[in-house]
Amino acid sequence: MIHVLPRWRRLAPAMLVAMVVLLAAGESRAELAGNRVASEVGLDQKLDSLVPLDLMFRDETGRAVRLGEYFGKRPVILTLAYYECPMLCTQVLNGLVSAMRTLKFDAGREYEVITVSIDHTEGPVLAMGKKRQYMKDYGRAGTDNGWHFLTGDSVTIARLADAVGFRFMYDPESKEYAHASGIMVVTPQGRMSRYLYGIEYPPRDLRYSLIDAAENKIGSVVDKVLMLCYAYDPHTGTYGVAIMTIVRIAGAATVLAILGFIYASVRRDRRRRSSPLEHAVETVGVASRN
Repeated sequence: MIHVLPRWRRLAPAMLVAMVVLLAAGESRAELAGNRVASEVGLDQKLDSLVPLDLMFRDETGRAVRLGEYFGKRPVILTLAYYECPMLCTQVLNGLVSAMRTLKFDAGREYEVITVSIDHTEGPVLAMGKKRQYMKDYGRAGTDNGWHFLTGDSVTIARLADAVGFRFMYDPESKEYAHASGIMVVTPQGRMSRYLYGIEYPPRDLRYSLIDAAENKIGSVVDKVLMLCYAYDPHTGTYGVAIMTIVRIAGAATVLAILGFIYASVRRDRRRRSSPLEHAVETVGVASRN
């Protein structure tokens, strides 16, 4: 008796090969996109480098200000973000203000805080909105002049970002920026003293960083833990690292499920053919044809 495999059994190997090829192709595209982001986005420690204090920005009131206005007397906490960021920028600022609340030092008295938007299309209105929000969260009277929210043109922003090692990129399709998360502590003279990475900053680390910067001490390079703030479109194959990991796991699980289904089906068919009843049916079928 000749057994004809069901249609799905004959197509299964081709389906499996096609699945593997598609997964490999998608992974390759995602890896290329991930490599591009990794090469263009980051926070490099440029310790002891000088911040260009001659740069001109606009503060939250719209006043033209020279960056050097905020230096000279006190250490400075510097953050680069953008005010309409849908992801980690808010977490960075939340983590910073949370750490600031635990310090005995007051912004505007013992240190200054400067937040600069990396989006040149943002202006004083958005900056003022952010300032009001975070000064309310900070909750210390008389410190309004201690945290400055600045905006500027693309050339000025690029000069500052390059000087402090903040590498970012813009995706016109999603209209979002890819960037690292972290804060920087700068000496009163404008030299880079310490980098703190992530979205949470231990108060003790921040306190010691400010003390060292106030004494013009330069920190040492530490291991970097970067978090990227970027949303990727899965339809274009541009996945973030975390998303790509999920895709790989899901793809592997799919392939294993197909293999398991095929294996179980083959074993079930073999058991059926090897059973006494199946053998008797086959024998009767052959005898009747003779």
